[in-house]
Amino acid sequence: MRRQAIIASVSKRPEHGCVPDESREKFLQDTERLLRRAAAMGADLVAFPEVYPQLRTPDMYAAAEPHDGGTLPWAQEQARRFRTHLVWPRFERRPDGLRNTAILIDRKGDVLGRYDKMFPTIGEMEHGVIPGTECPSFATDIGRVAMAICFDLNFQEIRDALRPDPPDLLVFSSMYRGGIQLQEWALDLGCHVISAIAAELGRVVDPGGQVQKLATYEALIAQRVNLNKRQLHMDYNWGKMDAMLERYGPKLTFEYYTPEARYVIGYEGDDHDVDDILREFDLEPRETYFARARRVRQETLAGHVASQRATE
Repeated sequence: MRRQAIIASVSKRPEHGCVPDESREKFLQDTERLLRRAAAMGADLVAFPEVYPQLRTPDMYAAAEPHDGGTLPWAQEQARRFRTHLVWPRFERRPDGLRNTAILIDRKGDVLGRYDKMFPTIGEMEHGVIPGTECPSFATDIGRVAMAICFDLNFQEIRDALRPDPPDLLVFSSMYRGGIQLQEWALDLGCHVISAIAAELGRVVDPGGQVQKLATYEALIAQRVNLNKRQLHMDYNWGKMDAMLERYGPKLTFEYYTPEARYVIGYEGDDHDVDDILREFDLEPRETYFARARRVRQETLAGHVASQRATE
Protein backbone atom coordinates (compact mmCIF):
# COMPACT_ATOMS: atom_id res chain seq x y z
CA MET A 1 0.00 0.00 0.00
CA ARG A 2 1.38 3.37 -1.00
CA ARG A 3 1.17 5.90 1.78
CA GLN A 4 2.50 9.09 3.26
CA ALA A 5 6.15 8.83 4.20
CA ILE A 6 9.15 10.90 5.19
CA ILE A 7 11.92 10.55 2.62
CA ALA A 8 15.44 11.79 3.28
CA SER A 9 18.74 12.10 1.47
CA VAL A 10 22.33 13.01 2.21
CA SER A 11 24.05 15.34 -0.26
CA LYS A 12 27.74 15.66 0.55
CA ARG A 13 31.06 13.92 0.19
CA PRO A 14 32.04 12.00 3.30
CA GLU A 15 34.75 13.58 5.44
CA HIS A 16 36.80 10.37 5.55
CA GLY A 17 37.66 7.57 3.20
CA CYS A 18 36.22 4.13 3.88
CA VAL A 19 39.48 2.18 3.89
CA PRO A 20 40.49 -0.47 6.45
CA ASP A 21 42.32 1.77 8.89
CA GLU A 22 41.34 4.52 11.32
CA SER A 23 39.57 6.57 8.64
CA ARG A 24 37.09 3.74 7.98
CA GLU A 25 35.85 3.96 11.56
CA LYS A 26 35.50 7.73 11.23
CA PHE A 27 33.56 7.24 7.98
CA LEU A 28 31.16 4.84 9.71
CA GLN A 29 30.77 7.10 12.74
CA ASP A 30 29.95 10.14 10.59
CA THR A 31 27.48 8.15 8.51
CA GLU A 32 25.81 6.72 11.62
CA ARG A 33 25.40 10.26 12.96
CA LEU A 34 23.54 11.27 9.80
CA LEU A 35 21.33 8.18 10.02
CA ARG A 36 20.56 8.87 13.67
CA ARG A 37 19.50 12.41 12.76
CA ALA A 38 17.37 11.16 9.87
CA ALA A 39 15.70 8.63 12.16
CA ALA A 40 14.94 11.41 14.67
CA MET A 41 13.21 13.22 11.78
CA GLY A 42 11.09 10.13 11.22
CA ALA A 43 12.70 9.08 7.94
CA ASP A 44 11.15 6.07 6.24
CA LEU A 45 13.90 6.03 3.60
CA VAL A 46 17.39 7.53 3.52
CA ALA A 47 19.40 7.76 0.29
CA PHE A 48 23.16 8.32 -0.08
CA PRO A 49 25.22 9.63 -3.03
CA GLU A 50 26.74 7.53 -5.77
CA VAL A 51 29.56 5.15 -4.66
CA TYR A 52 29.41 6.75 -1.22
CA PRO A 53 31.95 4.49 0.58
CA GLN A 54 34.53 5.05 -2.16
CA LEU A 55 34.18 8.83 -2.59
CA ARG A 56 37.16 9.77 -0.39
CA THR A 57 39.38 6.80 -1.26
CA PRO A 58 42.56 7.33 -3.31
CA ASP A 59 41.42 4.86 -5.99
CA MET A 60 37.66 4.34 -6.10
CA TYR A 61 37.86 1.34 -8.42
CA ALA A 62 40.48 -0.44 -6.32
CA ALA A 63 38.30 0.20 -3.27
CA ALA A 64 35.33 -1.67 -4.76
CA GLU A 65 33.73 -3.90 -2.14
CA PRO A 66 32.79 -7.58 -2.42
CA HIS A 67 29.13 -8.00 -3.34
CA ASP A 68 28.32 -9.75 -0.05
CA GLY A 69 30.73 -7.85 2.21
CA GLY A 70 32.42 -4.52 2.72
CA THR A 71 30.06 -1.94 4.21
CA LEU A 72 26.90 -3.83 3.23
CA PRO A 73 26.47 -5.81 6.51
CA TRP A 74 27.04 -2.57 8.45
CA ALA A 75 24.43 -0.72 6.33
CA GLN A 76 21.97 -3.58 6.88
CA GLU A 77 22.49 -3.34 10.63
CA GLN A 78 21.85 0.43 10.54
CA ALA A 79 18.61 -0.10 8.60
CA ARG A 80 17.47 -2.58 11.27
CA ARG A 81 18.60 -0.32 14.09
CA PHE A 82 16.88 2.82 12.81
CA ARG A 83 13.90 1.02 11.20
CA THR A 84 14.32 2.77 7.88
CA HIS A 85 14.93 1.85 4.26
CA LEU A 86 18.40 2.66 2.95
CA VAL A 87 19.65 3.26 -0.56
CA TRP A 88 23.32 2.38 -0.29
CA PRO A 89 25.30 3.00 -3.52
CA ARG A 90 28.83 1.68 -4.05
CA PHE A 91 31.29 0.08 -6.42
CA GLU A 92 31.12 -3.63 -5.82
CA ARG A 93 32.80 -6.69 -7.29
CA ARG A 94 30.61 -9.63 -8.18
CA PRO A 95 31.49 -12.98 -9.70
CA ASP A 96 30.79 -11.48 -13.14
CA GLY A 97 32.81 -8.31 -12.62
CA LEU A 98 32.75 -4.69 -11.39
CA ARG A 99 29.45 -2.83 -10.99
CA ASN A 100 28.34 0.66 -9.98
CA THR A 101 25.26 -0.29 -8.01
CA ALA A 102 22.65 1.08 -5.63
CA ILE A 103 21.38 -1.37 -3.04
CA LEU A 104 17.88 -1.01 -1.55
CA ILE A 105 17.72 -2.29 2.03
CA ASP A 106 14.44 -2.59 3.95
CA ARG A 107 13.67 -1.83 7.59
CA LYS A 108 14.54 -5.38 8.62
CA GLY A 109 17.97 -5.09 7.08
CA ASP A 110 17.15 -7.35 4.15
CA VAL A 111 18.37 -6.49 0.65
CA LEU A 112 15.27 -5.90 -1.47
CA GLY A 113 17.26 -5.54 -4.65
CA ARG A 114 20.02 -3.88 -6.61
CA TYR A 115 20.06 -1.43 -9.46
CA ASP A 116 23.18 -1.49 -11.63
CA LYS A 117 23.99 1.78 -13.37
CA MET A 118 22.76 1.25 -16.92
CA PHE A 119 24.87 4.01 -18.43
CA PRO A 120 28.28 4.19 -16.73
CA THR A 121 30.51 6.92 -18.09
CA ILE A 122 33.04 6.00 -20.75
CA GLY A 123 35.76 6.41 -18.11
CA GLU A 124 33.99 3.96 -15.79
CA MET A 125 33.65 1.38 -18.55
CA GLU A 126 37.31 1.81 -19.43
CA HIS A 127 38.03 0.92 -15.79
CA GLY A 128 35.98 -2.25 -16.13
CA VAL A 129 32.52 -1.21 -14.90
CA ILE A 130 29.87 -3.42 -16.52
CA PRO A 131 26.64 -1.62 -17.50
CA GLY A 132 23.32 -2.76 -16.09
CA THR A 133 20.57 -3.85 -18.44
CA GLU A 134 17.31 -3.10 -16.61
CA CYS A 135 15.71 -0.63 -14.20
CA PRO A 136 13.42 -2.56 -11.84
CA SER A 137 11.02 -1.18 -9.23
CA PHE A 138 10.89 -2.74 -5.78
CA ALA A 139 7.86 -3.02 -3.49
CA THR A 140 8.28 -1.47 -0.03
CA ASP A 141 5.86 -0.61 2.75
CA ILE A 142 5.73 3.02 1.52
CA GLY A 143 5.32 2.27 -2.20
CA ARG A 144 7.34 1.08 -5.16
CA VAL A 145 10.88 2.42 -5.38
CA ALA A 146 13.17 2.59 -8.42
CA MET A 147 16.72 3.90 -8.60
CA ALA A 148 18.96 5.65 -11.12
CA ILE A 149 22.60 6.71 -10.90
CA CYS A 150 24.31 9.89 -12.15
CA PHE A 151 25.04 9.68 -15.92
CA ASP A 152 21.83 7.62 -16.32
CA LEU A 153 19.85 10.84 -16.19
CA ASN A 154 20.90 11.69 -19.73
CA PHE A 155 19.39 8.63 -21.36
CA GLN A 156 15.78 8.30 -22.45
CA GLU A 157 15.97 4.50 -22.48
CA ILE A 158 15.59 4.30 -18.71
CA ARG A 159 12.52 6.52 -18.67
CA ASP A 160 11.06 4.52 -21.53
CA ALA A 161 11.47 1.36 -19.45
CA LEU A 162 9.84 2.92 -16.36
CA ARG A 163 7.05 4.88 -18.03
CA PRO A 164 4.52 2.07 -18.68
CA ASP A 165 4.35 1.32 -14.93
CA PRO A 166 6.09 4.18 -13.10
CA PRO A 167 7.41 3.82 -9.55
CA ASP A 168 5.99 5.88 -6.70
CA LEU A 169 9.48 7.14 -5.84
CA LEU A 170 12.62 7.40 -7.93
CA VAL A 171 15.89 7.70 -5.98
CA PHE A 172 18.71 9.41 -7.87
CA SER A 173 22.22 8.92 -6.43
CA SER A 174 24.85 10.94 -8.21
CA MET A 175 28.06 12.90 -8.47
CA TYR A 176 26.39 15.69 -10.44
CA ARG A 177 23.31 17.62 -9.41
CA GLY A 178 20.80 16.84 -12.16
CA GLY A 179 18.95 20.13 -11.75
CA ILE A 180 16.02 20.68 -14.10
CA GLN A 181 16.50 17.17 -15.50
CA LEU A 182 15.17 15.77 -12.22
CA GLN A 183 12.05 17.90 -12.55
CA GLU A 184 11.62 16.70 -16.13
CA TRP A 185 11.85 13.05 -15.02
CA ALA A 186 9.35 13.61 -12.19
CA LEU A 187 6.88 15.28 -14.55
CA ASP A 188 7.35 12.68 -17.28
CA LEU A 189 6.99 9.68 -14.94
CA GLY A 190 4.44 11.30 -12.63
CA CYS A 191 6.31 10.23 -9.50
CA HIS A 192 8.27 11.75 -6.64
CA VAL A 193 12.03 12.03 -7.14
CA ILE A 194 14.64 12.43 -4.41
CA SER A 195 18.30 13.02 -5.16
CA ALA A 196 21.41 12.34 -3.09
CA ILE A 197 24.37 14.23 -4.52
CA ALA A 198 28.09 14.24 -3.74
CA ALA A 199 27.77 18.02 -3.32
CA GLU A 200 25.05 20.49 -2.32
CA LEU A 201 21.61 20.91 -3.98
CA GLY A 202 20.07 17.51 -3.44
CA ARG A 203 16.33 17.89 -3.85
CA VAL A 204 12.87 16.44 -3.47
CA VAL A 205 10.61 16.88 -6.52
CA ASP A 206 6.88 16.19 -6.63
CA PRO A 207 4.99 14.39 -9.45
CA GLY A 208 4.21 17.73 -11.09
CA GLY A 209 7.90 18.58 -11.41
CA GLN A 210 7.96 21.14 -8.56
CA VAL A 211 10.89 21.25 -6.12
CA GLN A 212 9.65 20.68 -2.57
CA LYS A 213 12.96 20.81 -0.72
CA LEU A 214 16.55 21.70 -1.58
CA ALA A 215 19.74 20.80 0.31
CA THR A 216 22.09 23.74 0.74
CA TYR A 217 24.43 24.11 3.74
CA GLU A 218 22.73 21.24 5.55
CA ALA A 219 23.56 17.97 3.80
CA LEU A 220 20.61 16.03 5.18
CA ILE A 221 17.10 16.89 4.00
CA ALA A 222 13.84 15.17 4.96
CA GLN A 223 10.42 15.78 3.48
CA ARG A 224 7.00 14.32 4.20
CA VAL A 225 5.39 13.25 0.93
CA ASN A 226 2.24 11.42 -0.05
CA LEU A 227 3.24 8.55 -2.33
CA ASN A 228 -0.42 7.55 -2.76
CA LYS A 229 -0.76 9.81 -5.82
CA ARG A 230 -1.25 9.58 -9.55
CA GLN A 231 -0.65 12.15 -12.27
CA LEU A 232 -3.36 12.42 -14.95
CA HIS A 233 -3.81 14.42 -18.09
CA MET A 234 -6.71 16.87 -17.86
CA ASP A 235 -8.35 15.66 -21.09
CA TYR A 236 -11.35 13.36 -20.44
CA ASN A 237 -10.63 13.35 -16.69
CA TRP A 238 -11.52 16.90 -15.71
CA GLY A 239 -15.25 16.66 -15.08
CA LYS A 240 -15.35 14.07 -12.29
CA MET A 241 -13.76 15.94 -9.40
CA ASP A 242 -16.97 16.98 -7.67
CA ALA A 243 -18.31 13.43 -7.65
CA MET A 244 -14.99 12.15 -6.29
CA LEU A 245 -14.97 14.77 -3.54
CA GLU A 246 -18.55 13.95 -2.61
CA ARG A 247 -17.50 10.33 -2.17
CA TYR A 248 -14.13 10.76 -0.44
CA GLY A 249 -14.13 14.29 0.98
CA PRO A 250 -11.01 16.15 2.12
CA LYS A 251 -8.80 13.06 2.16
CA LEU A 252 -8.81 13.40 -1.63
CA THR A 253 -6.40 16.05 -2.91
CA PHE A 254 -5.95 17.72 -6.28
CA GLU A 255 -2.82 19.55 -7.42
CA TYR A 256 -3.05 21.41 -10.72
CA TYR A 257 -0.22 21.86 -13.22
CA THR A 258 -2.03 23.95 -15.79
CA PRO A 259 0.92 24.79 -18.11
CA GLU A 260 1.43 21.06 -18.69
CA ALA A 261 -2.33 20.29 -18.81
CA ARG A 262 -1.92 17.77 -16.00
CA TYR A 263 -3.10 17.31 -12.47
CA VAL A 264 -2.23 15.00 -9.60
CA ILE A 265 -4.82 13.15 -7.54
CA GLY A 266 -3.80 12.00 -4.08
CA TYR A 267 -5.48 10.20 -1.21
CA GLU A 268 -4.33 11.02 2.31
CA GLY A 269 -5.32 7.88 4.13
CA ASP A 270 -4.34 4.24 4.47
CA ASP A 271 -7.77 2.79 3.69
CA HIS A 272 -7.78 3.35 -0.08
CA ASP A 273 -5.25 3.11 -2.88
CA VAL A 274 -5.60 6.00 -5.31
CA ASP A 275 -5.48 3.57 -8.25
CA ASP A 276 -8.67 1.94 -6.96
CA ILE A 277 -10.33 5.37 -6.86
CA LEU A 278 -9.26 6.09 -10.43
CA ARG A 279 -10.79 2.81 -11.58
CA GLU A 280 -13.97 3.49 -9.61
CA PHE A 281 -14.51 6.76 -11.48
CA ASP A 282 -13.26 5.41 -14.80
CA LEU A 283 -10.40 7.90 -15.03
CA GLU A 284 -7.95 7.24 -17.85
CA PRO A 285 -4.28 6.90 -16.87
CA ARG A 286 -2.01 9.28 -18.70
CA GLU A 287 -0.06 6.62 -20.58
CA THR A 288 -3.29 4.88 -21.58
CA TYR A 289 -4.55 8.20 -22.96
CA PHE A 290 -1.35 8.80 -24.92
CA ALA A 291 -1.44 5.23 -26.27
CA ARG A 292 -5.04 5.83 -27.38
CA ALA A 293 -3.98 9.07 -29.10
CA ARG A 294 -1.24 7.19 -30.95
CA ARG A 295 -3.69 4.49 -32.01
CA VAL A 296 -6.28 7.02 -33.28
CA ARG A 297 -3.48 8.83 -35.13
CA GLN A 298 -2.46 5.63 -36.90
CA GLU A 299 -6.08 4.86 -37.76
CA THR A 300 -6.57 8.39 -39.09
CA LEU A 301 -3.44 8.17 -41.23
CA ALA A 302 -4.47 4.75 -42.54
CA GLY A 303 -7.92 6.09 -43.41
CA HIS A 304 -6.39 9.08 -45.16
CA VAL A 305 -4.10 6.85 -47.24
CA ALA A 306 -7.03 4.61 -48.16
CA SER A 307 -9.10 7.64 -49.13
CA GLN A 308 -6.31 9.03 -51.30
CA ARG A 309 -5.88 5.72 -53.09
CA ALA A 310 -9.62 5.47 -53.72
CA THR A 311 -9.60 8.83 -55.52
CA GLU A 312 -6.63 8.02 -57.73
